Amino acid sequence: MPYMADTTADTAGTEGTAGAAAKKQDRKAARLAKQIGAFAKEHGGAEGHLAHIGQAGTRIVLVGTDGAWGDLVAPAYETARLAAEKAGLTLHEEFDGEFAAKVETGPYEWTRMAGIQLGGPANRAA
Repeated sequence: MPYMADTTADTAGTEGTAGAAAKKQDRKAARLAKQIGAFAKEHGGAEGHLAHIGQAGTRIVLVGTDGAWGDLVAPAYETARLAAEKAGLTLHEEFDGEFAAKVETGPYEWTRMAGIQLGGPANRAA
């Protein structure tokens, strides 16, 4: 009769690790959802877009009803999606068209962008 290794201990450890990872992801998503909710409350509501940013994770771009915008970073796409779901955030597939037109930029953003593009100093005017 061939030898069969007992793998129950290995499986139990894996399930425990997976459960701990899921709990950690849920806690992170809950913290992000709280921040999304605070942004939405401050800006009369919000909509969002999820953008993969490589190894850093996923950026949650937020656009308030008043045109204000901001972002948060989640360690993974699934965490970002879960956070948006928990916060009741309406997500857009693309950041273009009508959604992008809702973003209002001011002098700070324009001088900051010009400084970066022209190799100028950091924003002094804002």
